[in-house]
Amino acid sequence: MDTDLLRTFLEVNKTRHFGRAATNLYLTQSAVSFRIRQLEIKLGTSVFTRKRGDLRLTAAGERFVPYAESILQTWGRARQDVALTDSYQQQLTVGATSLIWEIDNSSEWLEQVEAIQPEWALRTESLSRQQISNALLEKQVDVVLTSEPPKLADLQQVRLTDFNLVLVSSEPEQTMETIGALPLVYLDWGTRFSVEHSRIPSLQRTPVLHSHGCQPATKFLLNRGGVGYLPSTIAQPWIDAGKLHLVEDSPAMENELFMVWLSGNEKHEDINSLVDAFTEQAVHDFG
Repeated sequence: MDTDLLRTFLEVNKTRHFGRAATNLYLTQSAVSFRIRQLEIKLGTSVFTRKRGDLRLTAAGERFVPYAESILQTWGRARQDVALTDSYQQQLTVGATSLIWEIDNSSEWLEQVEAIQPEWALRTESLSRQQISNALLEKQVDVVLTSEPPKLADLQQVRLTDFNLVLVSSEPEQTMETIGALPLVYLDWGTRFSVEHSRIPSLQRTPVLHSHGCQPATKFLLNRGGVGYLPSTIAQPWIDAGKLHLVEDSPAMENELFMVWLSGNEKHEDINSLVDAFTEQAVHDFG
């Protein structure tokens, strides 16, 4: 399978437009159309329907998306693995949701791994929460950073640190009683957060923005206004600048960050050694 065909397929799916996909891939629109036709010939079925400018995945195309993503991730890991030099004897592939990658704790963790194991090459992958279990089982990643470890057999985990979510508003001097009139921005941290969020009466309404990324949620609050929970490390610079404001008497939500991996991973011993090194350096105190 030509990986260029897969990249083109995924880009067209993301943009839902051949012209925009061509621009993003630095190709002509005819080249993009040709690649999609070649992919459909190889698969023996259509992957897109095209009706009056409305570009949509077919049922076969929907089913093919996770396979295309998995093949490209595996190919990327393989290329990096075989290209390791004498200076880098091991590769550790780390997966996390985009939310986790956006908080400072994850980048601090990567820096600590590099300091402890300078001979390792690091590779990061962005995953949805639904992809985490399969990514571990199919060995697309070696470890995952998450606030909600999946329930899998042979799963091992170690708690790395805590991080707080704080309720902020675009309007100053807001209380839990006054925020009911403000647009709600909901940053989706998963099941545990959803349960705790549902227990706050003044936040029980349809969000104007439901986001899986800190950046769009923060920009919406800054540019359009509203109220919502953000990681404290992301909110604090805007609070200091007077652009966002803590809601008075609002409950902070404490989350934990875990590193999880499968004991059946071929790098299990290396991962255990890494955990031991973190323990010796009191890793639980960082962040």
